[in-house]
Amino acid sequence: MMTTEAPSEFSNLETLSTTELLAGLSRLDHTVPQTVAKSLLQIERLVEVTVARLRDGGRLFYIGAGTSGRLGVVDASECPPTFGVPAEMVVGIMAGGDGAIRVAVEGAEDDAEQAWKDLQTHNINAKDVLVGIAASGRTPYVIGGLEQARAAGLATGCVVCNAGSAVAAAAEFPVEVVTGPEFITGSTRLKAGSAQKMVLNMLTTATFIRLGYVRGNKMVDMKLSNVKLVDRGERMLMDELGIEQAEAAQLLKQYGSVRAALDARK
Repeated sequence: MMTTEAPSEFSNLETLSTTELLAGLSRLDHTVPQTVAKSLLQIERLVEVTVARLRDGGRLFYIGAGTSGRLGVVDASECPPTFGVPAEMVVGIMAGGDGAIRVAVEGAEDDAEQAWKDLQTHNINAKDVLVGIAASGRTPYVIGGLEQARAAGLATGCVVCNAGSAVAAAAEFPVEVVTGPEFITGSTRLKAGSAQKMVLNMLTTATFIRLGYVRGNKMVDMKLSNVKLVDRGERMLMDELGIEQAEAAQLLKQYGSVRAALDARK
C-alpha cells in the first residue's frame, strides 16, 4: 500500500484557523526525524558505497521528478560551495530538464527510457553512483534509470517514502523512509519532502566528511564566494590559530582557502 497516498488524518482543512493549520502541520513534521532515524542502517550502506566510489574517482548522480528531483538538484548544487568539490562531482538531474526545476513538464516522469539518456550526456560510467529519488517509489523515469544503471555496473541507491516499492527493488542500496499520510492527502512535498531532504543532507555530508573535506567540525574547503563566507573563513582561522582578525584576513587573502592557510601555519 502507498501510505503516502493514504487519506490525511485531518479533514475539512478549509474550515480550520491559521493556528489550527500550523499546529497540525507542525505535529506531523515532528514525526519526520524519528522516521528517518529508523532507516539509518540503510543510509549507512549507501554512504559507504558512495565514499568508496568517489574515492576511486567516481561521481554521485541524483535523478528524480517533481519535488523529489528538485531536492536532488538542491543538494547537488550545495556541495561545491560547502565542501569545495568540483561541480561535476555531485549532479542532480531532473525529469524534463533544468526548465522543470521551475515549471512542471507534464508527463516527463512517465518516460522510463529518458533518465538513462540524460545520464549519457554526463559520460556516466561504472565508477559512478546513481541515487533515484521518488516519494511514491513508482516513478518510471527513476525506475528505468536505476535499472539501466545497475545493469551497467553503477552503484545504485534510492530514497523513497513507501515500503516495498518498484524504485527500491531497482536499487542495490535502497533507503526507505515510510513517512505515512500527508497533511494534505498525497502532497508529498510535505513530510516526504522533508524526509528526503534530511536523507540527502546526511548522504553528502557524511560522504564528504569521510573523504576529508571537513577538518574538526569546520568547512575548511568551502568556496570563499561572498562576504559572509570570507568572514566565516576568517573566524575559523582566528579560532584554530588563536590570531586576530587582521592576521586571519591576511592569511586568507594570501592562501585562498582556510585549509591552505591552516596547513601553512601548522
